[in-house]
Amino acid sequence: MFRPTAPLSGGLLWKIPWRISSMQKRRQRKRLRAVDKVVDTVSMALQKNGGITAKAIERWYQEMPREEEMLPKDKYTIFDRKEKKYRKGIHTSEMDES
Repeated sequence: MFRPTAPLSGGLLWKIPWRISSMQKRRQRKRLRAVDKVVDTVSMALQKNGGITAKAIERWYQEMPREEEMLPKDKYTIFDRKEKKYRKGIHTSEMDES
């Protein structure tokens, strides 16, 4: 008779490596630096327009670390309350958002 195999019974079998690759790390660092650059650009633009300071930008500088100040744990993992240690890799987050 017909016996269902693992791929047949569970749909597609996604192979997600447990470790993030060096290229994925490089792209993540680039994204974090881009965020830092946007915040710096907005801050500089506000300073040029009459020395205005936005409360949100000042709070960002106080609370959020820059990319070079971040720990690897914070760069490459995100919080997930369903995980055992409440952290999961950023490379697995696309698959679990269903």
